[in-house]
Amino acid sequence: MDMAKDGGGPLDLIKLTTDKLSTDTVSDSVKCSSCGAISLFIGTTRDNFEGKRVVQLEYEAYVPMAESELKKICTEIRARWPSIRHICIHHRLGVVPITEASVIIGISSPHRSDSLEAVKYCIDTLKATVPIWKKEIYESEEPCWKENKECLWTGSGAGAKHADL
Repeated sequence: MDMAKDGGGPLDLIKLTTDKLSTDTVSDSVKCSSCGAISLFIGTTRDNFEGKRVVQLEYEAYVPMAESELKKICTEIRARWPSIRHICIHHRLGVVPITEASVIIGISSPHRSDSLEAVKYCIDTLKATVPIWKKEIYESEEPCWKENKECLWTGSGAGAKHADL
């Protein structure tokens, strides 16, 4: 699909996949001739957490609910920033090696401030509301399921996911 033209309405593109994510794919999917800004957020796997050496992350999601929550985020973004043209959210599931992307968000708008603010809102809200869990695999310790510190459904807002889930 060629987004270089304004031939259609605004798009909300959501993808949960075990495939490696591509910044080019996300960026290209939100291109629009009426927009002067494409803002991207790329969340990658780092090699450490609280002094422990991380060798990889593993993500799980309740896909139907995750997709529904991501659609809600798109709706909220459009209500707050009406000039937003296209929104693309790709999140990886399964194993994500060090330095590879876990999530890529792309948002286009006529001017940079709206797309930059919307990208920040998108990742913050995703981490707080979308049922996606990550398991950190350490070099010398047992793996640990983590929930986002921003997670709203835990009651405490912080903590680890139970290993039996």
